[in-house]
Amino acid sequence: MTVTREPRLDKPPPGAAAAGPHGDGRSGTVDFDQLYHAHFRALTIQLTAYCGDLPQAQDLVQEAFCRAFARWSRVSRYDDPVAWVRRVAWNLATSRWRRLRTAQSFLHGQRLEHVPGPDPDRVALHAALAQLPANHRRAVVLHYLADLSITEIAAQEDVAEGTVKSWLHRGRAALASQLAATSEVNNRD
Repeated sequence: MTVTREPRLDKPPPGAAAAGPHGDGRSGTVDFDQLYHAHFRALTIQLTAYCGDLPQAQDLVQEAFCRAFARWSRVSRYDDPVAWVRRVAWNLATSRWRRLRTAQSFLHGQRLEHVPGPDPDRVALHAALAQLPANHRRAVVLHYLADLSITEIAAQEDVAEGTVKSWLHRGRAALASQLAATSEVNNRD
């Protein structure tokens, strides 16, 4: 977890004493709404240039203004509250970059080595199973892959055990002929 460091709230940011509450040398009481409307666009342009992404810059500046609003009783007394908001927005951008870099580094370390695709026999089996009628395919899969007995399959499918035996026999016979045909085609290549 990355901790975002904000400017200290008990003193104005460095260089803030040289400018007035509007960032232009004027002094007096600062209204949050006026400050927001006067500086949101300019700060967004600055952050866009810094991070290269307008929506991200808008989010960062908005978050900085939200934090300023939550502390407005203190921030409004600074000589330049805009400097505080700007510093918070830049700190947020830097923290976001650090989090992204850490996440990318973690994900890069988690990547598996190249995993080969399925072997040709598996592909052929999958294609052959797809050619079987649904009830034969279910019987074969449940018996050979799910390891269910004929009795369990009959109970699950609500059919007689003899029906399941018939499905398995027909399914195996169809699979054998399809896989043999596939094997002949592959041997010619």
